[in-house]
Amino acid sequence: MAVVLILVLLVLGSVLFHMLSPWWWTPIASNWSYIDSTLVITFWITGIVFVAVVSFMAYCVFRFRHRPGNRAAYEPENRKLEWMLASVTAVGVAAMLAPGLVVWNQFVTVPDEAVPVEVVAQQWLWSFRLPGADGKLGRSDTRDVTPENPLGLNTNDSAGLDDVIIEGGELHLPVGKPVRVLLRSVDVLHDFYVPEFRAKMDMIPGMVTYFWLTPTRTGTFEILCAELCGVGHSQMRGTVVVDDEANYQTWLEQQQTFTQLLALGEPQPAN
Repeated sequence: MAVVLILVLLVLGSVLFHMLSPWWWTPIASNWSYIDSTLVITFWITGIVFVAVVSFMAYCVFRFRHRPGNRAAYEPENRKLEWMLASVTAVGVAAMLAPGLVVWNQFVTVPDEAVPVEVVAQQWLWSFRLPGADGKLGRSDTRDVTPENPLGLNTNDSAGLDDVIIEGGELHLPVGKPVRVLLRSVDVLHDFYVPEFRAKMDMIPGMVTYFWLTPTRTGTFEILCAELCGVGHSQMRGTVVVDDEANYQTWLEQQQTFTQLLALGEPQPAN
């Protein structure tokens, strides 16, 4: 009976902890409410299965406990039961996977009007690059990174001369406008994560990964690195500020372009 009681308390405690827990998601600040919905579906399916399986275990321990004179019935296989369990499991797995596949397709299908914004990670700093007046980002290469050219922009690419460079500062985004976030690492694996955006992606040296989002409310949000990247991992924090259009343009006009940084540092020309 002690085992039965423990199993029943485990079920009740788990359900109550989930329903009454003070730890919950941060208020969403992007268009990715679909991700929250997918997680809720997963919680319900796995929660129901957990309660059903553990409750059934408690029932079996109680129902078939040892009693003098009882003998077990030997049944090596039961095809009907096996087919039923396999079918229910397949339906449950499909119900969890299908919403995720739909959301993933939306996650990587970038709207044509999305503005590119580059995030560059290095131990243990976040830097950013925004397109200038031409609306395009210039070419870059990790091999061109120098103290004067920390993001490795190609100095021979005219499209990058008006790019806005923010090294170690705040990233500002306009509210209500889709953004394509291009992710690059100059050293080791990192992961760009803003909990309120419900969007994250690994940053892999030698590759450019991406996702997109539309900020839905103004505010200041913390950037976290969600990939263990060395001894300074826990201190690799940044800030993204979502502004209304007027405040965003005011901030943007105060930032330095790559041409201005070239004039200050005179980096070596890229190959």
